[in-house]
Amino acid sequence: MKPLLFPKDAQFWYETLRSFGHITYGGADFGEVVATSMRIVEGDYDSWHDEWLATAERVSAEARRALAQGHPVSARDGFLRASNYYRSAEFFLHGNPHDPRHHHAYERSVECFRAAAELFTTPRIEPVNIPYEGGTLPGYLYRADASTTARPTVVMHNGFDGTAEEMHYFGAMAGAERGYTVLVFEGPGQSGPLHRDGLVFRPDWENVVGPVLDFALTLPEVDGDRIALLGNSMGGLLAPRAAAFERRLAAVIALDGVYDLGQAVTGVVPGDRDETERRFRSDSDPELDARLDHLMAMNPVMRWALSHGMYVMGADTPRAFGAAYLDYHLRDGIAERIECPTLVCEAVEDLFFAGQARQLYDHLTCPRTLIEFSAAEGADAHCQAGAQRLAMARIYDWLDDTVVLQSS
Repeated sequence: MKPLLFPKDAQFWYETLRSFGHITYGGADFGEVVATSMRIVEGDYDSWHDEWLATAERVSAEARRALAQGHPVSARDGFLRASNYYRSAEFFLHGNPHDPRHHHAYERSVECFRAAAELFTTPRIEPVNIPYEGGTLPGYLYRADASTTARPTVVMHNGFDGTAEEMHYFGAMAGAERGYTVLVFEGPGQSGPLHRDGLVFRPDWENVVGPVLDFALTLPEVDGDRIALLGNSMGGLLAPRAAAFERRLAAVIALDGVYDLGQAVTGVVPGDRDETERRFRSDSDPELDARLDHLMAMNPVMRWALSHGMYVMGADTPRAFGAAYLDYHLRDGIAERIECPTLVCEAVEDLFFAGQARQLYDHLTCPRTLIEFSAAEGADAHCQAGAQRLAMARIYDWLDDTVVLQSS
């Protein structure tokens, strides 16, 4: 989709489109997104933070007033939008992990979402803490109604830069509307575990999903024979990775599919794959370091991806982040190990992983489906940002036919 705002900064435009997409499940209002964006200086991270924070503060204050005056629906809607705006405010600040602004905005985002969750009656949304390696992972349980009926269940998580709260718009609310139990969680490297416990990403995601499934199976609302796993964005690699080793899943959804994260970093260096991997993993490569610094200075997407990547991978240089990224792939027969039915979504103009959904699909030997989302549908952006209703309809229709009907 051609940028309607921020024509010189693809990353700023994508993040704006992301908020536009969240309108459909209550995470934004069109006028608020446009008015905020018009105040932002293109390419200026401080300006982005300041303007989104100002909007979030205004909307959250209005929600608090509505609640105090006995208007719970207005309060719920305001808290939900404010949560998403706080998330946007801190998005570009991770180049400095010690910047107090992103901790403040993150905590306010969670606080507002939980305030909204308390005001939902259908579905019922409850924060949960999932046991994990001596600690816990944060998440949310969505119950379709007040009963404890065991229902087909979707376990879902976000990706490289999203939050559990954002999954409300990327599949949780859509599932609950259709009568599914939904369990959202964050794993290492994602917002809550990273902000609060310093846990960075790990490639063996099956060892994250395993404890989450253990927890899910203790819940009366979960039908243990009908559990699907959905991964969003980088989760489109992590979820299939887990499914390759975890046999308790009835289906897996890659939104969108990703086959090899290493392609995103090795492609910036001339030479074959083995040579570029050697350079990223070497103890010293001043030429490559300089190239990465140049890319960050010249390319808005690389500027954000490398700075955020260092934060979530616990790497101290762009090259160290690139080396860590190389370990995240479904090559060497991993994709071929998946046995459960798998849905791979593909955005034809994916800004970050173009062509990788098709690569994943081509390597699958399990029952498989590929859904392509096009520009003519307004759904060609990464994870169908801006077309959430369309995407969720197709995903859940597939899930209904694959898990609900075939297992009933």
